[in-house]
Amino acid sequence: MGLEEIEQQEYFSIGDVKRITGVPEYSVRYWESEFNLIRPIRLESGHRRYTKADVYTILKIKDLIYKHKLTLEGAKKQLNKYQFPTEKSAKRPVADIKFLTEIKETLEDLLKE
Repeated sequence: MGLEEIEQQEYFSIGDVKRITGVPEYSVRYWESEFNLIRPIRLESGHRRYTKADVYTILKIKDLIYKHKLTLEGAKKQLNKYQFPTEKSAKRPVADIKFLTEIKETLEDLLKE
């Protein structure tokens, strides 16, 4: 999966994120807790679904840490310069909520059959 494929999909599993970014799954989960910029959608099963924005954020964090040799704190400061939305100010787009509602309704219909 390459960068051009990011634009073709809306949501990515953690395995997809690992293949696209080259960042181990445990690092993705750790950065998720440290940076508060990566906010995957959690399915009822507990699985994470990352958005395009999440994937691009992970790529930026990877660049800052591995290429520019910044510490986690240095990467956080650098990301703040880009004025990424904070956890409190960021909202999930209405499209994400609609998508999840449609999935839920489809699954409920399948269970009824």
